[in-house]
Amino acid sequence: MIKKFILKNFKSHKNTQLDFSNLTVFCGINGVGKSSIIQALLLIRESYLKNSKFDYLDLKSNPVNIGTAQDALYQFNTNNIISFEITTNKNKLHYSFEIPKDSDLVKTLIYKSKNVKHISDNNIIANENLFNKNCQYISASRLGPQGAYKKDDVVIDVYNQISVINGQAEYFVHFLEKKRNNEVLKILCNNKVQLNDLFSQTTAWEREISEGINIEIKDIGNLGFELNFDFNTESGKTNKFKSTNVGFGITYTMPILVAILSSKPDSILFIENPESHLHPNGQSKLIELICLAAQAGIQIVLETHSDHIINGILVQCKKFEESQKGLSKENVSIYHIERDEKLHCSVSTKIKIEEGGRVRYTPKGFFDQFTIDRKFLMGF
Repeated sequence: MIKKFILKNFKSHKNTQLDFSNLTVFCGINGVGKSSIIQALLLIRESYLKNSKFDYLDLKSNPVNIGTAQDALYQFNTNNIISFEITTNKNKLHYSFEIPKDSDLVKTLIYKSKNVKHISDNNIIANENLFNKNCQYISASRLGPQGAYKKDDVVIDVYNQISVINGQAEYFVHFLEKKRNNEVLKILCNNKVQLNDLFSQTTAWEREISEGINIEIKDIGNLGFELNFDFNTESGKTNKFKSTNVGFGITYTMPILVAILSSKPDSILFIENPESHLHPNGQSKLIELICLAAQAGIQIVLETHSDHIINGILVQCKKFEESQKGLSKENVSIYHIERDEKLHCSVSTKIKIEEGGRVRYTPKGFFDQFTIDRKFLMGF
């Protein structure tokens, strides 16, 4: 599990040091470097998977396509070196990459450091969650409702992935169908159904978002899989509806549910904007599951713009204090990211969670728009 991450001279991050927890959350206005933190970790992962010696950083690899070295380098750097340091439960991995002079054209960066533990020692990193198949990335650009979803046995059986291209989760339907009978961790099971298999639990949690919904996956041969839904009624069930004719948020949330419910302790999930297209109640239910997973030892890294997600985390922290269900505040790191206008670099502030799920002394811009609007409406 990642415990600390330091990135220097990468995009807007001049020198950013972050303490990671079971659940690590990044928030802040647009364009301040939140996604860049996730991109950096995925860039390291994918470069290693393509080249286990890890003697270069591939800036054009999926799921992160940075571009050229100039795109990756912090504009006001002083030494033309991008460096990363990852501290895990067992290891500290530090590596640096020197930017060549023709950086406008270069798409790979050459490994520079020689005096630190090198990531190519597979014995060191074989069990680190960032570098094995127990890692999933679900991006903000994940696919919405589709007429057909891709199938690929190798992606599912060998690599255990729901995404290949840009975190789109294009294989999540095949993943769910292939692993539908897999057992879900008991702590993650929705107790409104008795079955604990992946398909039943995905359906149960989807019903927390859209009441009475049922999922159907239909194999349509070379075209892939068709995803359909129907709904329970007092007299039975409705007709079946294609995913393209059902609320956008239902399909948009399913990859997150599948990724979480199929994970085991010490997996790592990167999830961008879990709140997208969800009613506040649905956001609250989704973050409840996310918090349960984090407490179970599944490491989750989130980017969010939603106060409902943040408030949902605080609710789960208070629940844990009262009943040991939910998420311990000791297992959460929430960061508010801002921009230093003078240096044009990212600045991170860790939000302290106190007893009862309360937060105090938060920086300006930390989900304060509701208070600002309310004061105006009340004439203050």
